[in-house]
Amino acid sequence: MNFHPSHSSTPGSVFTESPIRDLEAIVRSRTPLIVMESSEEPQIVRMARQIAQRQQLKAFRWSVTEGMQALDPADQPLLAVEKSNDVLNYIKNSASNALFVLLDFHPYLQDAVHVRHLKDIALNCSKKYVTVMLVGYALKMPEELLPFTAQFRMPLPSADEVRGIVFDVAGEWGAEHGQRDVQTTNKAIDLLVRNLIGLSATDVRRLALKAINDDGVISESELPEVMRAKYELLGRDGILSFEYETAKFSEIGGMHRLRHWLEVRQEFFLEETEASLDPPRGVLLLGVQGCGKSLIAKAAAAIFRAPLLRLDFGVLYNKYYGETERNLRKAFETAEVMSPCVLWMDEIEKGVAVQNDDDGLSRRILGTFLTWMSERKKPVFVVATANDIMRLPPELVRKGRFDEIFFVDLPSPENRRDILLIHLRKRSLDPAEFDLEKIIEVTKGFSGSEIEQAIVSAMYTARAKRHTLTQEDLIAEIHQTRPLSIVMAEKVEELREWASTRTVPCD
Repeated sequence: MNFHPSHSSTPGSVFTESPIRDLEAIVRSRTPLIVMESSEEPQIVRMARQIAQRQQLKAFRWSVTEGMQALDPADQPLLAVEKSNDVLNYIKNSASNALFVLLDFHPYLQDAVHVRHLKDIALNCSKKYVTVMLVGYALKMPEELLPFTAQFRMPLPSADEVRGIVFDVAGEWGAEHGQRDVQTTNKAIDLLVRNLIGLSATDVRRLALKAINDDGVISESELPEVMRAKYELLGRDGILSFEYETAKFSEIGGMHRLRHWLEVRQEFFLEETEASLDPPRGVLLLGVQGCGKSLIAKAAAAIFRAPLLRLDFGVLYNKYYGETERNLRKAFETAEVMSPCVLWMDEIEKGVAVQNDDDGLSRRILGTFLTWMSERKKPVFVVATANDIMRLPPELVRKGRFDEIFFVDLPSPENRRDILLIHLRKRSLDPAEFDLEKIIEVTKGFSGSEIEQAIVSAMYTARAKRHTLTQEDLIAEIHQTRPLSIVMAEKVEELREWASTRTVPCD
C-alpha cells in the first residue's frame, strides 16, 4: 500500500481546540500564575499567541538565552529585557493587559528575591491584568506562591491526532526526498499509531520519522525498535526494565496448555474487545525454581507481539526507601503509557508478602498493586511469577485477581525429551548420538534449567579432556548433580501437593 497524506500542518502544530479553550479560561479568570510542566514549548507559545489575540492582550516569551521577545514585533520594548530579574521587574512595573511565557524558569524559584517579585506581580494582577505562565519540564512552586497559582497540564495527542502527525511526517519525508508515496500497510499504520499513543506531539513526530527515515517504509518489523525508543523517551530510572530479548514456546519444553490459553487470547489483547468480554488481564505462575517461569513470561510477550517490561522489586525497595509506593505507581503509569505490553513481575512474593516489622510498607505496596490491578484501563497483561506460594497474601491469589493461576511443575518424561533436544541442538550437538531414553530416565526430578546446566557442565569436562561431548560425559555429570527436588524434597513436594487441587497445570 502506498499513501500520501491529503492534509498537512505546521510541524508540531497538532492540538485540539480543547486545551486552548481550557487554558484561555484560566487566563480569563485572572489567575496570575500558571504552571505548565511540559516539553512542548512551541505548542504552548502558539497557544499563548492565539489566546492573546482573542483577549486583545500583548504577549511575550522569555528565555535565559534570548531574553524577552514580543510575540508581535510591534509590542517589543525599546530597551532590551534579558536577565531574569529584569523581566520580573518589567512585568511588575511596566506591564498591563499582557501575557508572559517564561521558559525554564524553575532554577529561579529557589531564589527569595525572584519569589518575592512573583508574589508582588500576583498581588497586583487584578489591577494590571497580567498573567505569567511558567513553563518547564519539572516545576516545584514555593509554598507562598501556591495560593496564586493554577496548574495546567498539556493533554497528550489523541489517537486521531497521533495518526494526523504520522501522516504529516510521511508527507514531509516524501517532499524532502522527492517522492510522493511512503510504502506501508493499514495494519502497520494502525500498530504504529497505537504504539505512539501516550507520548507528546514532539516525541510522536520524532519516532514516526524514525520509523520512516531509513527507507521510506513503515513496516511491522520496525515497531519493536520504535517501542524501545519510546521506553527510553520516558526517562525512567530502573524500576522497570525493557527486556529486549523475548522467547518462543519452541524454546521451552512442554507448556502446551498454557501456550494454547495465551494464543486464544492473543486477538482479544491486541484488538478492542466487545463490551461483554473483559480483555485478558494476566496470569500468576507458581512452580518449582528452574522450570521455566521466566521463559514463559518472555514467550507470552512474543505471542502477544507486545514489548516486555520487567518490574524489579529489589530495585524498588532498595533505591526508593521512604517513597516506594509513589514510585510503584509511577512504574504502573509507565507500563500503561507503553501499552499494549506485557508486565513481568518476577518473584512477586518478594514485593507483596506482608511483613509485620516494616511499619506497614508491605501492606501499602500490596494495596497499591491490588488497586491498580482492579482499576487499570489500558491493555497491560501481567505475568507474575512466584516460587513460594506460602508467602503470598490470600488477597492476591483469590479468583478474580488474575485470569488464571498456572502451576509449572517438574518436567514429565516427554517434556524432558523436548528440553534435551532443545539444548543439544542449541549447542550444535546431534541428538542421534545420545541415548535419549537413558538420559530421560536418569534426569527424573530435574528441572529444565538443571538439565541445561548438566549439558553445559559436561561440555566443559569434555573440552578439558580434548574430545567432544559423549553420552558417558553427560550421564556422569547428571549423576553428580543433586537437583532441587532432592535437596529440598519436602518443600518441593509440599508445593506440588498444594498446587495439585488449586491451580491449572501448564501441560
